[in-house]
Amino acid sequence: MIRLERNSPCWCGSGKKYKACHWKQDKQSNNMDNNERIPRSDAFVEGMRKAGKLASEGLKAVGELVKPGVSTLALNDFVHTYFTERGAICAPLNYRGFPMSICTSRNEVICHGIPSADEILQDGDIISIDVTCILDGYHGDTASTFFVGNVSPMAKKLTDVTRSCLELGIAAVRPYGYVGDIGEAIQTYAHKHHFSVVEVFVGHGIGTVFHESLQIPHYGRRGKGERLLPGMFFTIEPMINEGVKDAVIMPDKWTAKTADNKLSAQFEHTLYLSEKGVEILTK
Repeated sequence: MIRLERNSPCWCGSGKKYKACHWKQDKQSNNMDNNERIPRSDAFVEGMRKAGKLASEGLKAVGELVKPGVSTLALNDFVHTYFTERGAICAPLNYRGFPMSICTSRNEVICHGIPSADEILQDGDIISIDVTCILDGYHGDTASTFFVGNVSPMAKKLTDVTRSCLELGIAAVRPYGYVGDIGEAIQTYAHKHHFSVVEVFVGHGIGTVFHESLQIPHYGRRGKGERLLPGMFFTIEPMINEGVKDAVIMPDKWTAKTADNKLSAQFEHTLYLSEKGVEILTK
C-alpha cells in the first residue's frame, strides 16, 4: 500500500492538496494510518474492465430471453455458451459445489437459485439473474431483476426501489469514505418505501478471486465500518424484500427464500474505486 501524502490531491475531489484540505481533520480523527492506496497495475485495471464489460453484455443478452414459457435452465445454458464462445469461464459453475453457470432467483427466492428444466417462467413473475464471468483470470459480476410479462404493481415498485438502492449505494462511494456510507444510503431508501434489506448476504471484494475478504453490507451507519481505499474492487448487490428481511435456506443448501414467501429483488454491479472516484465496470 502507498500512503496518501500531504501534497497529494485531497480525497474529497476539491482540487486542493491534501495538507490544505482534509489532512488536519483526518489527523484529529485518528484516521491518518488508514489513508493509503492499494497499488494496481494498469494491466490489472484493464483486465477488470474487460471482464466487467463482458459480464454486462452477457446479462443484457440473457435478459432479452426472459419471457413466459422459458425455463431457467435455458437461461443458464445461453449464458454458459455466451461466455465460453468469448473465451471466458462461468465463475459460479462448480464454485464450492454450485451446480450451474448462473443463479436464477424467481419471486420469493432472494439469491442463489439453481436453474432447472422444470422451473418455467410464468406471466407476472420477477426473476433476478446473477452472472459472473472469468476472463483472462479477472472476474466480472453483475445481476439484474427482470419482469416476466405483466407484473403486479407491488413487483414493479419493489424492483424499481431495489434498482434505486443500488444507484444510491454507488453514489455514496468515495475515496477514503466508509463501507457504512453505502449501507446507510441503501437502508434508508428501502425503509422509506416500507421494504426490508437482507442482511445475511453482502457485497464483496473481487478481482482475480471471486469473493475476497472485503464485505459490503447493505445496511449500516455513515462513517462506520472499513475504510474505502483507492485501488479497491468490490460489488454492491442489495437484496430488498417486500416483507421481512429474514432468509430461509432450502434443502439444496444454496437457494435462499424469503421467510414469509413474499417477493425479493436484486441488482448488482462490480466497481473500481480510484482517487478520482468510483467506476462502474458492469454498466
